[in-house]
Amino acid sequence: MSRAVVLSVKDLKKIYPGKIPFIAVGGISFDLKEGEILGLLGSNGAGKTTTIQMLLSTLKSTSGSIEYFGKDLSTHRSEVLKHVAFASTYVSLPWQLTVEQNLEVFGRLYGLSAEERRERTGPLLERFGIASKLKSYVSKLSAGQITRLMLVKAFMIRPKVALLDEPTASLDPDIARDVIEFVFEQREKFGTSILYTSHNMAEVAEVCDRVLFLKQGKIVADDIPENLAKSVSTSRIQLQVGDGMKRTAAVAERLKLKYKIEHRTIELELDESQIAALLSALAEAGVIYTNINILQPTLEDYFLHMVGKGAKS
Repeated sequence: MSRAVVLSVKDLKKIYPGKIPFIAVGGISFDLKEGEILGLLGSNGAGKTTTIQMLLSTLKSTSGSIEYFGKDLSTHRSEVLKHVAFASTYVSLPWQLTVEQNLEVFGRLYGLSAEERRERTGPLLERFGIASKLKSYVSKLSAGQITRLMLVKAFMIRPKVALLDEPTASLDPDIARDVIEFVFEQREKFGTSILYTSHNMAEVAEVCDRVLFLKQGKIVADDIPENLAKSVSTSRIQLQVGDGMKRTAAVAERLKLKYKIEHRTIELELDESQIAALLSALAEAGVIYTNINILQPTLEDYFLHMVGKGAKS
């Protein structure tokens, strides 16, 4: 059964005027479906933050349309945004207020009663290990605690759509893992749809059902993480060489392969079609290796490939 579209973006543009107009977002279109976790990737300056700001109506678009739940954001802003949450590592909360006061203010803005605020925030604060900070001022919290508080603030309203900008940045690995599990739980319990940005490509590959890649304000790829990774033909081979490291390096140079050596291990970059030729050349050179590890392309390889292409253009 097909899932309903909860967010529809059509030809969205943001152009800053000037002698030479700057196109921050150059006409992007995409849909987010109910219960989908959609990754939004791109290098710094690609247009991710501008897009999110327009989706939150904190920045006005130059042209195009944004619809949540079939309603235009520009004409149904208050009604729509009651069901949309935002959390970012790069945005804090009022520092002069306590955790409790911040949650009360935002709960009131979303129309939650005092009882609803207590019932919803209590378990979330416990889950993220910051229940003991309820009376603490935000200015006294660590960066990781503020990130977790932003997630509590976002999900206490039980949003239909959540825009998460680097939700695990500044978190210790165990807390980051808990955040990822929490995101999955919200999707399962409430059918929450999530737009997710991160510079942790392994995390994106695990969390996201689909990925959009922005480059110079345009969507240049829209696919599942596995397919994007497979689109990079370059693989890596790690060899633990028992005898013949200099000969291995000579073979790599003759085949014009990039490589790096660390102690007794050499890592080479090559297309999959070159693997057989490399192994044959090493055998002919009398190289003895005790271990071989062939690493398939990852989403991080795809990201670096796309960013590299951008740098050269």
